[in-house]
Amino acid sequence: MRILPAVGIWILLSYAGTAQTLDTQNSPRQRLSFDDGWKFHMGDDPGASTPAFNDKTWRSLDLPHDWSIEGDFSQNNSTGQQEAGLPAGVGWYRKTFRLATFTAAASGKQAFAGKAVRGISTFSDKVYIDFDGVYRNSEVYINGHLLGRRPYGYISFRYDLTPWLKKGADNVLAVRVDNSTQPNSRWYTGTGIYRHVWLETLPAAPVAIDHWGTFITTGDVTGQQVRLRIATTLRAAQPGQTCTLQHVLIDSNGNRVTSLSLPYTAKDTLSTVQQDLLFPNARRWSPEHPYLYTVETSLLIGNRVVDRYTTRTGIRTFQFDLRQGFLLNGRHLKIKGVCLHHDLGALGAAVNTSAMRRQLQILKDMGCNAIRTAHNPPAPEFLDLCDEMGFLVMDEAFDMWQKKKNKYDYSLSFPQWHRQDLEDMIRRDRNHPSVFIWSIGNEIHEQFDKSGISLAKELTHIIKSLDPTRPVTSAMTEADTLENNIYQADALDVMGLNYNQQVYDSVQRKYPGLPFLATETTSAEATRGHYDMPSDSIRHWPASAKVPAVGVNHDYTISAYDNVSPYWGSTHEETWRIVKRDPFVAGLFVWSGFDYLGEPTPYRWPARSSYFGIVDLAGFPKDSYYLYQSEWSQKPVLHLFPHWNWRPGQMIDVWAYYSQASEVELFLNGQSLGVRRKEGDDLHVQWRVPFEPGVLKAVSRIHGKTVLEDEIHTAGAPARIQFMADRQMIHADGCDLAFVGIRITDADGNLVPNADNELSIKITGEGTLAAMDNGYQADLESFRGTQHKAFNGLCLAIVRSKKKAGKITLHVSGAGLSPATLDIDSQ
Repeated sequence: MRILPAVGIWILLSYAGTAQTLDTQNSPRQRLSFDDGWKFHMGDDPGASTPAFNDKTWRSLDLPHDWSIEGDFSQNNSTGQQEAGLPAGVGWYRKTFRLATFTAAASGKQAFAGKAVRGISTFSDKVYIDFDGVYRNSEVYINGHLLGRRPYGYISFRYDLTPWLKKGADNVLAVRVDNSTQPNSRWYTGTGIYRHVWLETLPAAPVAIDHWGTFITTGDVTGQQVRLRIATTLRAAQPGQTCTLQHVLIDSNGNRVTSLSLPYTAKDTLSTVQQDLLFPNARRWSPEHPYLYTVETSLLIGNRVVDRYTTRTGIRTFQFDLRQGFLLNGRHLKIKGVCLHHDLGALGAAVNTSAMRRQLQILKDMGCNAIRTAHNPPAPEFLDLCDEMGFLVMDEAFDMWQKKKNKYDYSLSFPQWHRQDLEDMIRRDRNHPSVFIWSIGNEIHEQFDKSGISLAKELTHIIKSLDPTRPVTSAMTEADTLENNIYQADALDVMGLNYNQQVYDSVQRKYPGLPFLATETTSAEATRGHYDMPSDSIRHWPASAKVPAVGVNHDYTISAYDNVSPYWGSTHEETWRIVKRDPFVAGLFVWSGFDYLGEPTPYRWPARSSYFGIVDLAGFPKDSYYLYQSEWSQKPVLHLFPHWNWRPGQMIDVWAYYSQASEVELFLNGQSLGVRRKEGDDLHVQWRVPFEPGVLKAVSRIHGKTVLEDEIHTAGAPARIQFMADRQMIHADGCDLAFVGIRITDADGNLVPNADNELSIKITGEGTLAAMDNGYQADLESFRGTQHKAFNGLCLAIVRSKKKAGKITLHVSGAGLSPATLDIDSQ
């Protein structure tokens, strides 16, 4: 890994990897869900760590759990508007369990709802507890013994339970979560054990594979033949222990491709074994074809398998080039990415795979091929989904180092914990084929302090010691190289710059020898379905750092015409034109893919969520979504807006985004208003039309042949309810979700663009209402109620399955509307 000055290419031959998942049917090692059957108490009680503590009055729940999202929005909450005004505080979780003898019938089952933990082999096994993430300042106790504390709310961690477990008796695991010191974030964090928890047992054997103990990369690539390099870290009871280490490569259909088996003698109690595995006809991983292999790793003593687990793998090569930007598998690829915070809208921060998959699918359909995890390590399941669905990932470690951004943020813990937290992130995530670059920080204040030089070098060295195969960057704001101490450290492999699109033309001169990536861009502001005239006037809300952060609309809305941004940002079109034009710009990450809770620039309270998303908080696309779809995807696009309900004679700006066509003709009530074509670097076409009610129609054509048509009708009064469900069949596992969009239409089925009817929801059958939302950034209604207003004609109901199969029926009603029902099958 190095910059090649002669040609300006950094060649990275990588890769194989992903999260290590276990074969629980055949492995002596067992990794089972520990999510079910917890007790929760909101508030502090120092006695809650002791086994004898009486928790019978505590609330029963399953994890993952975010208690902040269950509260009411209030400007009096200590979190403040930047964290969405939702409550935080201190809370306790307790789980009582008993280790049961392993039985074949229980093998591999995720069954911890009762007191007996099934799936554990013998009491002499090593037993570990794994937390994927706890926000924040967690303390974990087993039978009254403090296992440890972890302040960072985004990192995964493990404890060994074995020395303190009781055989044949109840064991009590207690977790204290302290998110009371506020403010500690610039966005909504959630509070609690908001990611999954796992119990893992290893057999009582003299040698085992260490935690996160494999690292698989691609070595030589000759044609279709690939050399996998597999580094396996082993823990031995004592040096000199002999074993056989075996790797089997399996394709996506479950067929064995090749294998490797070698004897090994442990040189120390902790040692790493390097082995190469050759195989022909390798299929490459890419966003278009995210092909995954599996490496099954086994440890044998004699003929007995003493440890086994699997590592999912993707094979790809990539390189950053000073002139060509980014190449994947030898082909140029423009990185078309977005930044995402970790919250899931109305569901809060509690991890849910269905919700994350829905977000990613919406972005995939837009043409997005990359995600930046802003500004912290994501949930493991998020990276699994990116592996499966084909997204490149910039995996980011920190939002601050030693210099704070909030009074009680991670800067207080950074000196003591940054090494451990960064090492854990790299070890956990380095096997994901989606992860192609590491970021050591976002807009770090040490850019302006000489300490940034030593810290940038230290953090980069930590990463390189654990993963020399990927580049390291930092998302920086200071474009002046003499003022930017992180740049001056000469430690980064790729120059990452946030905003500053006005200097892109000079980056090859300003940052010689470094490939360039626009790590954060745009920050365009919009409210779905709201339009202010005229559309061709660019507005900056706020206009500068010295101007109060406030917009001008009394209803806390912002026009969706893509003409509003804060002083540091730009419109979607302004930014993409530059990135699209310059091949040396490897790509961009737009701020942001979705609206998120907190940081509601430019408004004061009651605004409580951001305006920056291409998609709103409920998952409904804003109009800019179709700009990107027309530019980033290969599908034909024709999107006509705004709505067609205005005052008679009012001059309305009509826009159309289109692709796979050369022109668009607009008609109003059958009369042509002219043909428009994109000229130069135009990304949309426009007409200025005096309003008259009726039908607005656009027709896109190429060579005189119609490609697509789009119509908007003047809507009458709200009359009906229509459903837009992402799925009508879900899994009966108590976790799966159906996202049901609710449209308010007139009697003819036309969306009523200003409908704000209050909707009442009732669920019958084998499901529950998880949350409701409408995408409006200043709506202070609780997400957890059974009533919610529509906003600009739309509302969202999120339906969760129970653990029993059967029919779920969603009943929706509202004043002046015909009630409607939707059936969902839970299997």
